[in-house]
Amino acid sequence: YNDNVNSPQIQKWIGQVVGKEGEDFSRHDKWLCMMFPRLKLLKQLLSDDGAIFISIDDNEQNFLRDICNEIFGSQNFIANVIWEKKYSPQNDAKFLSDSHDFILVYAKNKNIWRPNLLPRTPEMNARYKNPDNDPRGVWTSGALQAKSGSDSNFEHIFSNGVKWSPPAGRFSAFSHKTLEALEKDNRIWFGADGKSVPRFKRFLTDVQQGLVTKTIWKREEVGDNQDAKREVKSFGNVFDTPKPTRLIEKILKISTDKNSIILDAFAGSGTTGHAVLNLNRADGGQRKFILIEMESYAENITAERIRQIGGDFNFYEIGEKFFVDEEINANLEVEKVREYIWQADTHTEYKKPEVEDCEGFMGVHKNIAYYLTETLDYEFLATMRTRADEYVIYAETCAVDKEFLYKHKIEFRKIPRDIRSYENFEVI
Repeated sequence: YNDNVNSPQIQKWIGQVVGKEGEDFSRHDKWLCMMFPRLKLLKQLLSDDGAIFISIDDNEQNFLRDICNEIFGSQNFIANVIWEKKYSPQNDAKFLSDSHDFILVYAKNKNIWRPNLLPRTPEMNARYKNPDNDPRGVWTSGALQAKSGSDSNFEHIFSNGVKWSPPAGRFSAFSHKTLEALEKDNRIWFGADGKSVPRFKRFLTDVQQGLVTKTIWKREEVGDNQDAKREVKSFGNVFDTPKPTRLIEKILKISTDKNSIILDAFAGSGTTGHAVLNLNRADGGQRKFILIEMESYAENITAERIRQIGGDFNFYEIGEKFFVDEEINANLEVEKVREYIWQADTHTEYKKPEVEDCEGFMGVHKNIAYYLTETLDYEFLATMRTRADEYVIYAETCAVDKEFLYKHKIEFRKIPRDIRSYENFEVI
């Protein structure tokens, strides 16, 4: 996203939202003014068991943490992940060469949100062997001692005569009774010769089948800035600060199921859409994505990337605002006004009716017929053709008496007063 608060577009937005006072703000003040309402809206869009991941550098992360605590609640803070974004040091750095960014994680409700476990790696599973052909499967061995305990003179004699004591300064991790039970269950390993230092067997089937995510993400695991630039370059795009696809894939693995909806409010080069499609192909998921981008490259970079990787999506441009100074925008076509009214009233998609009726007819929903005209008078009523249980007619003025309206179950709604208003609603 464009975080240059001195850009004309951001200056115009701050002027509309904050007013002239914004002209005297410092850069951080303006940045906060830009981010706060966006994050407020994103919280509303989150599902109750949803989470938000926000990538940020060291210049603003402390400010972002404060406003996120206010919006999402400090009790819903999950983690501040460190992502290693660079490999080579920046030798021309004036002070220290920054090697990482942050990813702030907040839940909508920490009491019900739980991150998914990450899959175990082949390297981790390769540590498990089965040298004694145990029918329970592969296993690895663990030491019998622990850092703390109560018996400093512990000694155990196993049934095969092997004596074992913990090394100096260590303690037994198990009681005599537990060691006896482990040996009886063939969970003590004495080495191939049967006489080595005993260790207990930990089977792969006993281990949690997944990994808890750490808060430090190394570049070898999730990629870095150079990986990301190579990715977007392969699609013919040049982008200053792209994110590597593997980074977003990890976030999706942690936070989504196969039917989740993922929203990226600052889509940039389209990495999130790319990551969603990759993950769906890998696990057969049906995840959907919504990408929002305010810059001019939305179609020729963001959408084009998704096209090139074979993504199926719809592309929309935000149109004119519906209300201007509490009046309907004079630049809007009548069909857009009908569309807005219909969606606001019925919460369903507007489709231009194909039935024969007057020009003002919008459709029928739950046996209520909707109309839009300039003046509600008897002449207009004579042009209506659709039969319904009730009628809702939007007009600027009404020349029909109330008793007639009541008798024929007609509700007059005055334009623009009675049109349901959505703050900052813009027609697609």
